Amino acid sequence: MSSLQIGLAIAGGLVLAAVVAYNAWVARRNVPRQATAPLPDPLADASGAPGGRQEPVFDGGLASLPQVERRPSLDALIDVIANLSLDNGLVSGDAALAAMPPTRRAGSKPYAIEGLSEATGSWETPQPGQRYSAFQAGVQLANRTGALNEIEFSEFVMKTQAFADSVGASPEFPDMRDEVARARELDQFASSHDAQLSFTLHARSAAWSPGFVAQHAARSGFVAGTLPGRMALSASEPGLPAILNLSFDTQAALAEDPALSAIRQVRLSLDVPQVARSEQPFVRLRTVAADLAQAMEGMITDDQGQPLDTDTMDAIGADLEELYDRLESHELAAGSDLARRLFS
Repeated sequence: MSSLQIGLAIAGGLVLAAVVAYNAWVARRNVPRQATAPLPDPLADASGAPGGRQEPVFDGGLASLPQVERRPSLDALIDVIANLSLDNGLVSGDAALAAMPPTRRAGSKPYAIEGLSEATGSWETPQPGQRYSAFQAGVQLANRTGALNEIEFSEFVMKTQAFADSVGASPEFPDMRDEVARARELDQFASSHDAQLSFTLHARSAAWSPGFVAQHAARSGFVAGTLPGRMALSASEPGLPAILNLSFDTQAALAEDPALSAIRQVRLSLDVPQVARSEQPFVRLRTVAADLAQAMEGMITDDQGQPLDTDTMDAIGADLEELYDRLESHELAAGSDLARRLFS
């Protein structure tokens, strides 16, 4: 074999090796980044014992609060209320519960009945073994589905009348036209003062695996939610809605081999009226987004993919402070029971 042939063979071998190495590098570069260590049990407490975590609440429902923290749900600010005076003395809680309507909604609006407890003198959801000297029924004026309408008001009247007939009470209903008009005013206010913020974290280079995302999110305080691809940053008090939510592709989380699932973006969201101002939710949103972007080599953008700089975030924060002030001036402070009900 001539020296030329030997040289060509060597050159060909080097080219082939370079191609193989390049393909291996590309393949490795395209493999989603993996968690660097086993993830902790999301149901474990700080000591590693299972069952120590408080599951975050996503719906803000009063039923999720411990019994000692439950408050009467009806309030004239956001509810239509009908008073029910008893025809003959007291009614037992057992009788009231038996007379309750099968559903707690009138159309798309929450519906509730409360009794005036003989023992405490306070309004409460009827309880077995208690006795009540009066009742009140209410339906919410507005929520995120819109304002109470005439059909829903009529359903409220029918449900309440049926309950009153069962317990021997006489209901007193407010005027439908007045209440529907009030519902529209409240709905207009809520619509102009609602805010749900979200930041998107985009991968700058290599995609992320679900385990990689979960590991870094856990380091920022997030815990696994009830649905795949969902995590939550819990509030400072148990039973309250999560401060922030983190979400990514559900299909990636459900894949047979999640380690091979490629995630290129993660969404961080804040439901402003649901979270108390004292939790500093927007500050935490900014901090978490910045920390994750740095640790995961990502870029922070808005929903349209536009990068968010410091000046833009400062402007958003200033607008939120004004929103908090307006909500408080209308007795609907963010994170309060009434705000969580209205903005739901």
